Amino acid sequence: MFPESIHFFRYLQKRTEDVWSDSKLFFNLPINIVCMSMDAGFELSPKKVEYIKFINGKNGSVKTNSIAAEFGVDPSTITKTIVELADEGLLIYVPYHGVSLSAKGKITAQFLVKRHRILALALTHFGLSHEQACLEASRFESFVSKNAIDQMCRAMGHPKKGVCGNITHDGSCLGI
Repeated sequence: MFPESIHFFRYLQKRTEDVWSDSKLFFNLPINIVCMSMDAGFELSPKKVEYIKFINGKNGSVKTNSIAAEFGVDPSTITKTIVELADEGLLIYVPYHGVSLSAKGKITAQFLVKRHRILALALTHFGLSHEQACLEASRFESFVSKNAIDQMCRAMGHPKKGVCGNITHDGSCLGI
């Protein structure tokens, strides 16, 4: 369905592996790649993306210890990141009570889930199994802009179902 795009995905996968395996490359990325405005869709680090998607999947307040256990990190590390996300207006954090998504966080989480599902679905068109597509999409999704996802969604005919679940659509995707 997207024969010219397979080279892009292979390049993006290789480049993402290079960046994450070499801390010198990651820390030398231009700041606009690591932290861009919300409109671009990739202002959050891959870890923050995973935390937001995890919290979104819990549908309510989540204890920081639960997040720490899920990701195998120290609770103090989670708390530091949670505070940063709360400062950005994405989370509501009450110390010793838990964390939940703010209104802005819910919108962001919807986009993050949609981005993952669109990318995973696109990768299945290149022969990857559902499991492989989901895993590979997770490896590079933080580097794909909202504009690119909207264009891919339109090119794919606004699919309603991805390999990981239902795909929701917003006004920018639908051209409204």
